[in-house]
Amino acid sequence: MVKIYKICPASAWREAEREGVYRGSADDSRDGFIHLSTAAQVPETLRKHFFGQRALFLVELDDEALGAGLRWERSRNEELFPHLYGELDLGAVIAVMRLNTRSDGGHDVPELAP
Repeated sequence: MVKIYKICPASAWREAEREGVYRGSADDSRDGFIHLSTAAQVPETLRKHFFGQRALFLVELDDEALGAGLRWERSRNEELFPHLYGELDLGAVIAVMRLNTRSDGGHDVPELAP
């Protein structure tokens, strides 16, 4: 099992919990898949796409539980990124962690399992 991660505004994640499924952000909808990251990719993804945002969750996922909709595709810096085509079934969730936003706009990233 490889753990992968979704960075998500807390309000959007709470809505997903109420509905039992996460359908993705506006960016995910635009691109046709849910953007995910490996543990090593989380810090740069936070810096590039979420700098200064507060009330974020980091959702840890079991890659095997995501099924056939999970694809590894080249993206930033030609790295392979996990992309989920379809909805995110909450049964794949291992943990939900609150991300602390520092006064400089960056985020404290917990130690993550690869």
